[in-house]
Amino acid sequence: MAGSRRRQWRTAAICVLTGSLVALVGACGVVTTKEDRRAAEELADKHFPGQIKAIGARTLFPGTGGSEVTFAVADDRDAVVRLRINADKGTCDSKECAGVLTEAVARGRADAAAYRTLRDAFDACGYEVIALGPTGTPPYVVAELTNATVQRVLADIGGCVQRWVTASGADTPLAKAKASYVNVVSPAVAEKRNRGKDSWPTLLRLTRSNLVASLTKHTYYSASYDIVDGRVDTVGSARVVRPFKERQAFGKTVQDAVREELRATYPNVVMSDYQWVWRLEPGRIDRQTGYLLFCPEPGERGRCVNSDDAVLVTADERGNPVGKIRIVHDVREGTGVLRLPPY
Repeated sequence: MAGSRRRQWRTAAICVLTGSLVALVGACGVVTTKEDRRAAEELADKHFPGQIKAIGARTLFPGTGGSEVTFAVADDRDAVVRLRINADKGTCDSKECAGVLTEAVARGRADAAAYRTLRDAFDACGYEVIALGPTGTPPYVVAELTNATVQRVLADIGGCVQRWVTASGADTPLAKAKASYVNVVSPAVAEKRNRGKDSWPTLLRLTRSNLVASLTKHTYYSASYDIVDGRVDTVGSARVVRPFKERQAFGKTVQDAVREELRATYPNVVMSDYQWVWRLEPGRIDRQTGYLLFCPEPGERGRCVNSDDAVLVTADERGNPVGKIRIVHDVREGTGVLRLPPY
Protein backbone atom coordinates (compact mmCIF):
# COMPACT_ATOMS: atom_id res chain seq x y z
CA MET A 1 0.00 0.00 0.00
CA ALA A 2 2.77 2.42 0.92
CA GLY A 3 4.58 1.90 -2.38
CA SER A 4 1.36 2.42 -4.30
CA ARG A 5 0.62 5.64 -2.44
CA ARG A 6 4.18 6.94 -3.01
CA ARG A 7 3.77 6.32 -6.74
CA GLN A 8 0.46 8.21 -6.68
CA TRP A 9 1.95 11.27 -4.99
CA ARG A 10 4.97 11.22 -7.31
CA THR A 11 2.68 11.18 -10.36
CA ALA A 12 0.50 13.91 -8.82
CA ALA A 13 3.58 16.10 -8.39
CA ILE A 14 4.47 15.58 -12.05
CA CYS A 15 0.94 16.69 -13.03
CA VAL A 16 1.26 19.89 -11.03
CA LEU A 17 4.73 20.64 -12.36
CA THR A 18 3.53 20.24 -15.93
CA GLY A 19 1.13 23.07 -15.24
CA SER A 20 -2.41 21.69 -15.08
CA LEU A 21 -4.43 21.33 -11.92
CA VAL A 22 -7.29 20.13 -14.09
CA ALA A 23 -5.07 17.31 -15.28
CA LEU A 24 -4.39 16.39 -11.67
CA VAL A 25 -8.07 16.15 -10.82
CA GLY A 26 -9.16 14.66 -14.11
CA ALA A 27 -6.83 12.97 -16.55
CA CYS A 28 -4.11 12.09 -14.05
CA GLY A 29 -6.69 10.83 -11.57
CA VAL A 30 -4.07 9.48 -9.19
CA VAL A 31 -5.04 11.08 -5.89
CA THR A 32 -7.59 8.59 -4.60
CA THR A 33 -9.61 8.27 -1.41
CA LYS A 34 -10.43 4.59 -1.91
CA GLU A 35 -7.82 3.17 0.45
CA ASP A 36 -8.61 5.73 3.15
CA ARG A 37 -12.34 5.15 2.86
CA ARG A 38 -11.89 1.40 3.01
CA ALA A 39 -9.77 1.71 6.15
CA ALA A 40 -12.34 4.07 7.72
CA GLU A 41 -15.18 1.64 6.97
CA GLU A 42 -13.26 -1.23 8.54
CA LEU A 43 -12.67 0.92 11.61
CA ALA A 44 -16.37 1.82 11.80
CA ASP A 45 -17.45 -1.82 11.42
CA LYS A 46 -15.16 -2.81 14.26
CA HIS A 47 -15.98 -0.09 16.77
CA PHE A 48 -19.48 1.08 15.76
CA PRO A 49 -21.07 -1.89 13.95
CA GLY A 50 -24.32 -0.90 12.26
CA GLN A 51 -24.26 2.56 13.84
CA ILE A 52 -22.48 4.70 11.24
CA LYS A 53 -22.22 4.41 7.46
CA ALA A 54 -19.67 6.04 5.17
CA ILE A 55 -21.38 8.29 2.63
CA GLY A 56 -18.48 10.22 1.13
CA ALA A 57 -14.80 11.03 1.17
CA ARG A 58 -12.55 13.81 -0.05
CA THR A 59 -8.81 13.94 -0.39
CA LEU A 60 -6.89 16.29 1.89
CA PHE A 61 -4.38 16.96 -0.92
CA PRO A 62 -2.38 19.20 -1.03
CA GLY A 63 -2.05 18.86 2.74
CA THR A 64 -0.21 16.13 4.55
CA GLY A 65 -2.04 13.33 2.78
CA GLY A 66 -5.00 11.17 3.71
CA SER A 67 -8.71 11.83 3.34
CA GLU A 68 -11.71 13.09 5.23
CA VAL A 69 -14.35 10.38 5.33
CA THR A 70 -17.92 11.37 6.12
CA PHE A 71 -20.42 9.11 7.91
CA ALA A 72 -24.16 9.24 8.48
CA VAL A 73 -25.47 8.08 11.86
CA ALA A 74 -28.08 5.34 11.69
CA ASP A 75 -30.38 6.65 14.44
CA ASP A 76 -29.86 10.40 13.93
CA ARG A 77 -30.69 11.94 10.55
CA ASP A 78 -29.22 15.28 11.58
CA ALA A 79 -25.78 14.05 12.65
CA VAL A 80 -22.70 13.82 10.48
CA VAL A 81 -19.38 12.30 11.54
CA ARG A 82 -16.14 13.43 9.92
CA LEU A 83 -12.95 11.39 10.25
CA ARG A 84 -9.56 12.46 8.88
CA ILE A 85 -7.65 9.30 8.17
CA ASN A 86 -4.36 8.39 6.53
CA ALA A 87 -4.38 4.68 5.68
CA ASP A 88 -0.71 4.75 4.69
CA LYS A 89 0.31 5.83 8.18
CA GLY A 90 -2.47 4.03 10.03
CA THR A 91 -3.37 7.27 11.84
CA CYS A 92 -6.27 9.68 12.16
CA ASP A 93 -5.25 13.31 12.69
CA SER A 94 -1.81 11.87 13.51
CA LYS A 95 -3.32 9.91 16.42
CA GLU A 96 -4.55 6.39 17.13
CA CYS A 97 -7.69 5.95 15.03
CA ALA A 98 -10.08 4.18 17.41
CA GLY A 99 -10.00 7.02 19.92
CA VAL A 100 -10.31 9.69 17.24
CA LEU A 101 -13.34 7.96 15.71
CA THR A 102 -15.00 7.64 19.13
CA GLU A 103 -14.51 11.36 19.71
CA ALA A 104 -15.80 12.16 16.21
CA VAL A 105 -18.98 10.17 16.75
CA ALA A 106 -19.61 11.84 20.13
CA ARG A 107 -18.98 15.25 18.58
CA GLY A 108 -21.30 14.51 15.65
CA ARG A 109 -24.12 13.54 18.01
CA ALA A 110 -23.53 16.58 20.24
CA ASP A 111 -23.49 18.93 17.24
CA ALA A 112 -26.77 17.43 16.01
CA ALA A 113 -28.40 17.96 19.40
CA ALA A 114 -27.16 21.57 19.47
CA TYR A 115 -28.53 22.11 15.97
CA ARG A 116 -31.98 20.87 17.01
CA THR A 117 -31.99 23.34 19.90
CA LEU A 118 -31.19 26.11 17.42
CA ARG A 119 -33.71 24.89 14.83
CA ASP A 120 -36.55 24.54 17.32
CA ALA A 121 -35.92 28.01 18.77
CA PHE A 122 -36.14 29.66 15.35
CA ASP A 123 -39.04 27.49 14.15
CA ALA A 124 -41.01 28.54 17.23
CA CYS A 125 -40.85 32.19 16.18
CA GLY A 126 -41.41 31.61 12.48
CA TYR A 127 -37.93 31.63 10.94
CA GLU A 128 -36.55 28.58 9.17
CA VAL A 129 -32.81 27.99 9.41
CA ILE A 130 -31.75 27.30 5.80
CA ALA A 131 -27.96 27.20 6.23
CA LEU A 132 -25.22 27.29 8.85
CA GLY A 133 -21.64 28.44 8.95
CA PRO A 134 -19.01 25.68 8.74
CA THR A 135 -18.82 25.38 12.54
CA GLY A 136 -22.61 25.26 12.97
CA THR A 137 -23.08 29.03 13.38
CA PRO A 138 -24.11 31.59 12.42
CA PRO A 139 -27.54 30.52 11.21
CA TYR A 140 -28.93 31.87 7.94
CA VAL A 141 -32.65 32.76 7.93
CA VAL A 142 -34.97 34.27 5.33
CA ALA A 143 -36.68 37.67 5.56
CA GLU A 144 -37.36 40.65 3.32
CA LEU A 145 -35.85 43.73 4.92
CA THR A 146 -37.28 47.13 3.97
CA ASN A 147 -37.42 50.46 5.74
CA ALA A 148 -40.92 49.51 6.87
CA THR A 149 -40.00 46.05 8.22
CA VAL A 150 -36.39 46.14 9.36
CA GLN A 151 -36.96 47.08 13.01
CA ARG A 152 -39.73 44.53 13.48
CA VAL A 153 -37.82 41.74 11.75
CA LEU A 154 -34.64 42.38 13.73
CA ALA A 155 -36.63 42.35 16.97
CA ASP A 156 -38.40 39.12 15.94
CA ILE A 157 -35.09 37.45 15.17
CA GLY A 158 -33.72 38.79 18.46
CA GLY A 159 -36.57 36.94 20.17
CA CYS A 160 -35.47 33.78 18.39
CA VAL A 161 -31.94 34.29 19.66
CA GLN A 162 -33.25 34.65 23.22
CA ARG A 163 -35.17 31.37 22.86
CA TRP A 164 -32.02 29.75 21.53
CA VAL A 165 -29.85 31.05 24.38
CA THR A 166 -32.39 30.00 27.02
CA ALA A 167 -32.91 26.53 25.55
CA SER A 168 -29.16 25.98 25.25
CA GLY A 169 -28.70 26.28 29.01
CA ALA A 170 -26.87 28.67 31.31
CA ASP A 171 -23.57 26.78 31.22
CA THR A 172 -23.23 26.65 27.43
CA PRO A 173 -20.74 28.75 25.45
CA LEU A 174 -23.67 30.50 23.75
CA ALA A 175 -25.21 31.68 27.03
CA LYS A 176 -21.80 32.92 28.20
CA ALA A 177 -21.06 34.67 24.91
CA LYS A 178 -21.05 38.46 24.63
CA ALA A 179 -22.94 38.46 21.34
CA SER A 180 -24.65 36.28 18.77
CA TYR A 181 -25.07 36.73 15.03
CA VAL A 182 -27.72 35.77 12.49
CA ASN A 183 -27.41 36.21 8.73
CA VAL A 184 -30.55 37.32 6.89
CA VAL A 185 -31.04 36.59 3.18
CA SER A 186 -33.88 37.67 0.93
CA PRO A 187 -36.60 35.20 -0.16
CA ALA A 188 -35.50 35.55 -3.80
CA VAL A 189 -31.92 34.54 -2.97
CA ALA A 190 -33.05 31.73 -0.67
CA GLU A 191 -35.31 30.29 -3.35
CA LYS A 192 -32.37 29.83 -5.75
CA ARG A 193 -29.95 28.38 -3.19
CA ASN A 194 -27.98 25.16 -3.72
CA ARG A 195 -30.16 22.84 -1.61
CA GLY A 196 -28.23 19.57 -1.85
CA LYS A 197 -29.91 16.19 -1.41
CA ASP A 198 -32.60 15.50 1.17
CA SER A 199 -30.99 12.12 1.84
CA TRP A 200 -27.86 13.76 3.25
CA PRO A 201 -27.55 14.27 7.02
CA THR A 202 -28.94 17.69 7.92
CA LEU A 203 -25.65 19.08 9.22
CA LEU A 204 -23.85 17.93 6.09
CA ARG A 205 -26.46 19.56 3.88
CA LEU A 206 -26.68 22.87 5.78
CA THR A 207 -22.95 23.51 6.29
CA ARG A 208 -21.78 22.81 2.73
CA SER A 209 -19.55 25.51 1.27
CA ASN A 210 -21.46 25.56 -2.03
CA LEU A 211 -24.75 26.18 -0.20
CA VAL A 212 -23.28 29.09 1.77
CA ALA A 213 -21.60 30.40 -1.40
CA SER A 214 -24.93 30.37 -3.25
CA LEU A 215 -26.31 32.68 -0.56
CA THR A 216 -23.34 34.97 0.05
CA LYS A 217 -22.61 35.71 -3.60
CA HIS A 218 -25.53 38.12 -3.21
CA THR A 219 -25.93 41.00 -0.77
CA TYR A 220 -27.26 39.93 2.63
CA TYR A 221 -27.50 41.30 6.16
CA SER A 222 -25.67 40.26 9.31
CA ALA A 223 -27.68 40.96 12.46
CA SER A 224 -25.89 41.11 15.81
CA TYR A 225 -27.33 40.86 19.32
CA ASP A 226 -25.50 41.64 22.54
CA ILE A 227 -25.78 39.08 25.35
CA VAL A 228 -25.30 39.91 29.04
CA ASP A 229 -25.69 37.13 31.62
CA GLY A 230 -27.80 35.10 29.23
CA ARG A 231 -30.14 37.99 28.40
CA VAL A 232 -30.27 39.09 24.78
CA ASP A 233 -30.70 42.68 23.64
CA THR A 234 -33.40 41.72 21.16
CA VAL A 235 -33.42 45.13 19.42
CA GLY A 236 -30.15 44.20 17.71
CA SER A 237 -28.31 45.98 14.93
CA ALA A 238 -27.42 44.98 11.39
CA ARG A 239 -24.86 45.60 8.70
CA VAL A 240 -24.88 45.03 4.96
CA VAL A 241 -22.55 42.36 3.58
CA ARG A 242 -21.88 42.86 -0.11
CA PRO A 243 -20.11 40.74 -2.74
CA PHE A 244 -16.53 41.86 -3.38
CA LYS A 245 -17.10 44.03 -6.47
CA GLU A 246 -20.09 45.82 -4.94
CA ARG A 247 -18.16 46.37 -1.70
CA GLN A 248 -15.24 47.86 -3.65
CA ALA A 249 -17.56 50.17 -5.60
CA PHE A 250 -19.29 51.34 -2.40
CA GLY A 251 -15.97 51.97 -0.67
CA LYS A 252 -14.56 53.96 -3.58
CA THR A 253 -17.64 56.15 -3.83
CA VAL A 254 -17.71 57.05 -0.15
CA GLN A 255 -13.94 57.55 0.11
CA ASP A 256 -13.81 59.81 -2.94
CA ALA A 257 -16.67 61.93 -1.62
CA VAL A 258 -15.22 62.24 1.90
CA ARG A 259 -11.75 63.08 0.53
CA GLU A 260 -13.19 65.98 -1.44
CA GLU A 261 -15.00 67.29 1.63
CA LEU A 262 -11.91 66.97 3.84
CA ARG A 263 -9.74 68.90 1.37
CA ALA A 264 -11.44 72.13 2.46
CA THR A 265 -9.67 71.69 5.82
CA TYR A 266 -6.76 69.42 4.89
CA PRO A 267 -5.63 70.19 1.31
CA ASN A 268 -3.13 67.30 1.26
CA VAL A 269 -5.39 64.72 2.88
CA VAL A 270 -4.79 61.04 2.14
CA MET A 271 -7.46 58.41 2.81
CA SER A 272 -6.58 55.07 4.37
CA ASP A 273 -7.73 51.88 2.66
CA TYR A 274 -9.17 50.80 6.01
CA GLN A 275 -12.96 50.92 6.45
CA TRP A 276 -14.77 50.21 9.70
CA VAL A 277 -17.95 48.13 9.83
CA TRP A 278 -20.88 49.85 8.13
CA ARG A 279 -23.96 49.53 10.32
CA LEU A 280 -27.53 50.20 9.26
CA GLU A 281 -29.16 53.25 10.77
CA PRO A 282 -32.11 52.26 13.01
CA GLY A 283 -35.23 51.74 10.92
CA ARG A 284 -33.42 52.13 7.59
CA ILE A 285 -31.81 49.80 5.10
CA ASP A 286 -30.87 52.65 2.75
CA ARG A 287 -28.72 54.47 5.30
CA GLN A 288 -25.58 53.08 6.91
CA THR A 289 -22.91 54.58 9.11
CA GLY A 290 -19.23 53.74 9.46
CA TYR A 291 -15.74 55.11 9.96
CA LEU A 292 -13.12 56.06 7.41
CA LEU A 293 -9.52 56.74 8.46
CA PHE A 294 -7.46 59.56 6.99
CA CYS A 295 -4.12 61.34 7.37
CA PRO A 296 -4.02 65.17 7.16
CA GLU A 297 -0.67 64.86 5.40
CA PRO A 298 0.71 62.00 3.31
CA GLY A 299 3.15 59.67 4.98
CA GLU A 300 5.91 57.54 3.51
CA ARG A 301 5.43 56.98 -0.23
CA GLY A 302 2.36 59.19 -0.12
CA ARG A 303 0.34 56.67 1.86
CA CYS A 304 -1.77 56.90 5.01
CA VAL A 305 -0.50 54.40 7.58
CA ASN A 306 -1.39 54.12 11.30
CA SER A 307 -3.83 56.99 11.02
CA ASP A 308 -4.84 58.74 14.23
CA ASP A 309 -7.79 60.55 12.60
CA ALA A 310 -11.16 59.26 11.47
CA VAL A 311 -14.40 60.42 9.91
CA LEU A 312 -17.80 59.11 10.94
CA VAL A 313 -20.05 59.24 7.91
CA THR A 314 -23.56 58.14 6.99
CA ALA A 315 -24.05 57.08 3.37
CA ASP A 316 -26.81 55.84 1.11
CA GLU A 317 -26.83 52.42 -0.55
CA ARG A 318 -24.38 53.53 -3.25
CA GLY A 319 -21.91 55.17 -0.87
CA ASN A 320 -22.94 58.80 -1.32
CA PRO A 321 -22.62 60.66 2.02
CA VAL A 322 -25.88 61.86 3.53
CA GLY A 323 -25.72 64.72 6.03
CA LYS A 324 -22.63 66.09 7.75
CA ILE A 325 -19.47 64.09 8.41
CA ARG A 326 -17.93 64.10 11.90
CA ILE A 327 -14.15 64.19 12.38
CA VAL A 328 -12.71 62.30 15.35
CA HIS A 329 -9.07 62.68 16.45
CA ASP A 330 -6.78 60.55 18.64
CA VAL A 331 -8.36 57.24 17.66
CA ARG A 332 -5.23 55.11 17.96
CA GLU A 333 -2.94 54.14 20.82
CA GLY A 334 0.44 55.08 19.41
CA THR A 335 0.83 52.98 16.29
CA GLY A 336 -1.25 50.15 17.72
CA VAL A 337 -4.89 49.48 18.55
CA LEU A 338 -7.70 51.61 17.16
CA ARG A 339 -10.10 53.08 19.72
CA LEU A 340 -12.98 54.30 17.59
CA PRO A 341 -15.92 55.69 19.59
CA PRO A 342 -19.18 53.71 19.39
CA TYR A 343 -21.89 55.02 17.10
